[in-house]
This record gives sequence, structure tokens and C-alpha cells, in this order.
Amino acid sequence: MKSSSQFFEDIFYRRTWWVVLLAPLSWIFFILVVIRRTFQTQINPNPSLKVPVIVIGNINIGGTGKTPLVIAIARYLKDAGYKPGIVSRGYKGNSSIYPILLNKRSQALDVGDEPLLLADICPVTVDPNRYRAANYLLEKTDCDLILSDDGLQHYKLPRDIEIVVVNDNKKFGNGLLLPAGPLREPVGRLKEVDFIVTNFNSISSMGKSIKKDEFFLETESHFTIKPIRLKNLVSGEVYLIANEFSSNGLLAECIKDWKYGEQIHAVAGIGDPQRFADTLVSLGFEPILQSLQDHYHFDGDELFFDDDLPVIITAKDAVKCKAINNDKIWVLDIEAIADPIFLKDLLEQVKQLNI
Repeated sequence: MKSSSQFFEDIFYRRTWWVVLLAPLSWIFFILVVIRRTFQTQINPNPSLKVPVIVIGNINIGGTGKTPLVIAIARYLKDAGYKPGIVSRGYKGNSSIYPILLNKRSQALDVGDEPLLLADICPVTVDPNRYRAANYLLEKTDCDLILSDDGLQHYKLPRDIEIVVVNDNKKFGNGLLLPAGPLREPVGRLKEVDFIVTNFNSISSMGKSIKKDEFFLETESHFTIKPIRLKNLVSGEVYLIANEFSSNGLLAECIKDWKYGEQIHAVAGIGDPQRFADTLVSLGFEPILQSLQDHYHFDGDELFFDDDLPVIITAKDAVKCKAINNDKIWVLDIEAIADPIFLKDLLEQVKQLNI
């Protein structure tokens, strides 16, 4: 029997007769989207903030690689002399009090997993109400620019620049709105944003524009997720990832001096677990993939197996596993390699805001 996630995956990305039954509900969803956006942006808008606001989001559900890109953008803007802060909804966080300015004692159970990753870069405030989060961030820190991790549809937060991230593997599925398709807003929404940035599978794919199937949407902005090291969750032992020539003469990424074998368990509670597995394959591993729900809260049992194989998890999941004492667990650290032209254009647009 299929899980609910697999059921909707089939509807969104494969041809199935369920689409016909759900399509009328998508029209109702569209009407609600229009009403909500009109109310929040035109009838009852919030005042603009006194610093530039950049929203990085997507129009579809599921993982697109937003968070690594937010980190790359934050680092770039810091290097350019800005003091960015980040607001996040804190998805799957269970705190009863908001807003929360993250500190070293913050826990994933309270604030969610992604904010903990972001807090290593710059100040982060978590609140389902991102407008309140942004004001709190400005009150408590010296930030002069705000990045919103996700929140494209959170129109209560006024914004100056919108960046949409697209997963090159899944794109926009069947092109329909929820619940018949994976879209939160119509594809036509992309005509209104400032940048469309595609998350490619590999660096070798990054030099070309792409057309989004029948939607005829082009983008020349892109990035890829690059693995940089494996780190043991308990001991802190590190294996770096290097580029070396393979037996066929092609340059490929590999784990330098890895001594624990090719077959491993891959456990991922992220939006696109298969992409994680594909990355491990590209590094020379033979992963046995265990896919968990996005933002899954680990209790430890999911990471123990009846064999001696290494277990590799994502950095996003690792922030929820710090208390697990299992030296077979390794964390794959990654970074987003963004198109330098995109970063330069973004910086120029920020400078022109004159806020």
C-alpha cells in the first residue's frame, strides 16, 4: 500500500486519473489564493520595513534547495559589507512563544531544523508571522538587510526583491495548483519575481539556460549543491571531498581516503531524499536509502541498523541528532555554488533600493 506522500507524488509528477477528480478543487484553491493575496497586499497591507527585504521561496511544495542558497546569499552580502538577518517560519517547531531570536541553546524541537543551520551564518528570528519576526530582528540586532527563508506566499511581509528557486529534477510537475498539482501559485506568478534560480543536478549542467517544459519559462540564474565533507557525528572525524580523475578520464568528486566501504545506509528527512541518494552515488557510494518525512524529528531508532555499515545523514537532519550516541553516523556537509552573475546582479539591485 502506498504512503500518502507517494500517492500525491504520483498525482503531481505522473499521469493519473486522480488529477481529473481533484482539478475542480484546484480552481477553488486558486480563488482563495487570489483573495488572500489581494487582501494582504492591497486591502490591508503592512507598512514597509526600514531595511531591504529579500524573499527566497518557491511556488511549489517540496524541496528545492532554498536553505543552502539562502546561506550562500547571506555570506555574499556579508562579504559585500551588509549585516543580513534571516526570518523563518520555523516549520515543525513546537514553541508556544514567538518571536524567537535563536541562540546557542535553541533546539530543533522549538524552532525547526533549518533555522539552526542558518543561525551559524547570521542572526535568525523564528515566527510563523514573518512580519513580526522581521520587526523583532530589527529591534534586537543591528541588521541592515533581511532575508526571508521561504515565505513567497506570506504577503504580510512586504518585500523589495523576490527570488524563486526551481528544482530542475521536478520543475513544476503537472502544472496544476493544489491539491491536483504541486503548485502553491500559478506558474504565471514567476513573471512578477526578480530572479528565477534553478537548482541543477551538477556543476556541468550550470552553463546553459533551460526551458521549463511546456511552460516556456527561461532562466539563466542557477546554482548547484556541492558536497564538501563527511564528518562523524560523535568523534568529529572528517573526510574531505576532492575532485579526481576517474578511470574513464573524467573529473569526478570522491571521498578522499575513505576506509569504510562503498555500501552505506542513507537516511534523509528532507524534501527530496532521492536527490540526496543521487549525490551519494556520484561520490562512489552504494546507498540503501531510507526516506523520511520532511522535517522529521529523530528519536534515534531510525539510525540504528542490524549491520556494521556506515550511516550518512544530511546536515539539516544532523541538527536534530546531536544527542544520539552512534559513531556509525556521518554527516554530509554541503554548500550552494551560485552563479556569480546572479549574485552580482542581486547586489546591484540591493544597492539601488536606497532604503
